Amino acid sequence: MTLIQSLRDARRPRFGRASMALSMLALLLLPAGCKTKDDGDGTPPPAKVVHVADMNTITVNQADAGKFEVVTAGQIEAPTELRATGTVFPDISREVPVISLANGRVVDIRTRLDDNVKKGQLLFRVQSADVSNAFDVYLKAVTDEQLARKAFLRAKELYEHGAIAQGMLEQADAAEKDAKADLDAAERQLNVLGIDKDHPSTVVDVFAPISGVIIGQNVTNAAAAGVTLSGSATAFTIADLSTVWILCDVYENDIPKLRLGQEARFVLNAYPDRPITGHISDIGPVLDPALRTAKVRVQVANPGFLKLGMFGTATFTSLKKETHATVPADAVLHLHDRDWVYLPSGDRQFKRTEVRAGKMLEGNRQEVLSGIQPGQQVVNNALLLETAGNQ
Repeated sequence: MTLIQSLRDARRPRFGRASMALSMLALLLLPAGCKTKDDGDGTPPPAKVVHVADMNTITVNQADAGKFEVVTAGQIEAPTELRATGTVFPDISREVPVISLANGRVVDIRTRLDDNVKKGQLLFRVQSADVSNAFDVYLKAVTDEQLARKAFLRAKELYEHGAIAQGMLEQADAAEKDAKADLDAAERQLNVLGIDKDHPSTVVDVFAPISGVIIGQNVTNAAAAGVTLSGSATAFTIADLSTVWILCDVYENDIPKLRLGQEARFVLNAYPDRPITGHISDIGPVLDPALRTAKVRVQVANPGFLKLGMFGTATFTSLKKETHATVPADAVLHLHDRDWVYLPSGDRQFKRTEVRAGKMLEGNRQEVLSGIQPGQQVVNNALLLETAGNQ
């Protein structure tokens, strides 16, 4: 190192080490518990409880408390009403299958699914070889019967002249009777197939056996028909819908409340203003293992607007009488498809309580099936209190 460099190093300020030592000393002297504002201690903040008012409770002013009259619920003994959902089905005793006894090919269809038909109306036509075979058997039977009859007459004449024994006459008589029986059987076969023996045809006409609605169709043009050729022997199914069934699902606990012949009132979802009345014709002996319900069959006369598959609600009147509360009709509030009443619940407070309203009674009163008991106090005019509570 030269002399000039040594002089330059001696002149430089020696602040580096001193500054570092001062910084470290300042850090050591900081309080151990001192933290920045944003630092946390790791614990969650305390929970905040928000108190929400009961939406079903109304508190009125002291001056307005007297405006809402409170009455005591009465009581009535009446049979309860049991409700169950139901579906419209055809009466199976009024369903008739249409079958072509002649096997062959469909050459003409005159009706289709959902058509109304009358008894004796032509439904479809079948071209069948069975007709030819049956008519051939008939012609042979006619010939055999004629020959047997001639042989019997000849044998009878010979017997009268002593030319043959009585046994030969009896044999000729038996042969003639057998031929006559074969002819009768051949004629009946033509009648079964629907063939006129005097005007035979290879095409068989199939007619409706009853009047009703076609609810099933299993054939089309050029399809196979008959008992042996087609996949299903039933070409059509006709149902007489003048009387139908309504099948309802009833829970097992409610089954003892019902009996055969009991009246039922059915209201359709499609026609709520056109109720119909029927009677229980069967209570199913088997329960659904999943739903624990039994099928209850209600038989009703079809007024003309019932359609298969329609849904509705059946109402049955219970056999046992129960005690229910009664209140003024104005005490029941119909809100959001539910029924409510207001009960006093303290100083100037009224609590809205859900109930199940029943039928209307004399004196502008209404039956309450559940929700309150006889003797409880209710607000006489629920709508007035509801309106005041919303202001």
